[in-house]
Amino acid sequence: MARVFVDGRALEEALAVRAAIEADGHEVELVESVREIEGRLGGAADVALVLTCAPDEPRAAAMRGLFEAEIPRPPVLGLTEETNPDARHRHAQSFDLDEALALPVDPDEIRVVLHSQLHRYDLQRRTGIMGRTDAVREMLERVDMIAPVMSTVLLTGESGAGKELVARAFHRLSPRRGRAFIAVNCAALPESLLESELFGHEKGAFTGATSLRRGMFELADGGTLLLDEIAEMPLPTQTRLLRILESRRFMRVGGDHEIRVNVRVVAATNRDIRQAVEAGEFRRDLYYRLNVLSVHVPPLRERRKDIPVLIRRFIEEFSRQHDREFRGLAPEALRILLDYDWPGNVRELRNLIESMVVLAPGAVIRPEDIPPEIRSGGVSLLPAPRLDPAAVAVGGGHIPSSPQLEFVFRTLVELKVDIEDLKREFEAYRTGMRQLPPGADRPRTGEAVEIDITDAVESAFESAFESAAADKLPSPDPEPDPAPSVTITVEPGTTMADIEREAILAMLEKTAGNRREAAEALRIGERTIYRRLKQYGIDF
Repeated sequence: MARVFVDGRALEEALAVRAAIEADGHEVELVESVREIEGRLGGAADVALVLTCAPDEPRAAAMRGLFEAEIPRPPVLGLTEETNPDARHRHAQSFDLDEALALPVDPDEIRVVLHSQLHRYDLQRRTGIMGRTDAVREMLERVDMIAPVMSTVLLTGESGAGKELVARAFHRLSPRRGRAFIAVNCAALPESLLESELFGHEKGAFTGATSLRRGMFELADGGTLLLDEIAEMPLPTQTRLLRILESRRFMRVGGDHEIRVNVRVVAATNRDIRQAVEAGEFRRDLYYRLNVLSVHVPPLRERRKDIPVLIRRFIEEFSRQHDREFRGLAPEALRILLDYDWPGNVRELRNLIESMVVLAPGAVIRPEDIPPEIRSGGVSLLPAPRLDPAAVAVGGGHIPSSPQLEFVFRTLVELKVDIEDLKREFEAYRTGMRQLPPGADRPRTGEAVEIDITDAVESAFESAFESAAADKLPSPDPEPDPAPSVTITVEPGTTMADIEREAILAMLEKTAGNRREAAEALRIGERTIYRRLKQYGIDF
């Protein structure tokens, strides 16, 4: 049972609260000052505070402040004249209460609310999930509901948001808490080793397999297995994982008999796994098998009110760990951290607090102790979340998958052909004309020059092919089909844009307006033709 301190200055309300709470077996004490509470918070497994006076009244605020020193903070409830639930919720948020109850006191309501808040307080202490925002409370309630069952869980959220902490919470709150919890980072292991790590291998299964090795599924038997960065798992391994999730049976690499395991699988990813499915990078059937139950871990920027709580928790942890005497942050420093967007989420905040606890010269962290890139609101030097090629937007679309990337690279090569290389070939042609021997047929100064654009494009195409090979980009076809021969006339003073425009027009006339054939003959992409027609205002 809990020890509950009730603000007794509003005596009538305090007596009604005490009678309701004592009916559930809790120990209740009426108090009127902070001194009556000091030194008595640790005397019971659970404690709570009920404020019967206005929460912004100085003594009530001091009582609430005394509870702030506890991490996590015990429940603080308040009474209000508000009868509308939404108004009470706003009242609770305004004064940092866990719950605001309507007057007059409803004994059943206060018992239910107190029980719920004490249960949440116990969950925070057992799991280490800190926070008083609605997003964290909703997530914690969902974890509490999901933890006792066997079903597979999919955790989503940005890198550093705390997905592994939530996975460990599932384990601690489940009947499996006495068995092993094993975490595997699927992105950290090469494909050749991942199956051996997950499923184990028999002696002699491959070169270097000098003894039998039990895999993570065997080691986690009876417990929980976290498959972190599940979206990075190779497709062949995804196939094996799907079968294990359906049958709970597998064979070691090189083995000849099935092994049955009782493992709860929790999968985590910082990618939009549905987009990975659409891009063909993740098996659809495996996604549905993993997504039986799902929990989203919110990023830190969506729970800014939890930042002071986390800061106090980390300062306490690292002050004790590094034997440093720290009292916390100056208000100006806290404001800087509240305004920062935290691309690295809780991991970034934790690493920053550790560095400041170790390096700050005083007992209080001040603005000058915070790295300049955070003070200026810029990007932290700490690693930002990995950007998913299948999910990151590019100009309103998505970064394409591998076949689309190949097309993009080809287009880049083709652009190089129809601009830079064509220009280079023209300059080479002019140089060659200057180097003709006496008596050779050369154009006179001021005369027009005829250029076979097919020859120029052929030569430029070969140069682009060599450049693509050197850069390891997808290269054009090294043996293109022969293109129709087309000649254009270049007058003195003609710009490269005019040359390009005339070349496209000439080839379109040669191909009777067929843009695809013209593009193939010019060795540029069909989309490039469309862009150039629009750029030069050509209506062909």
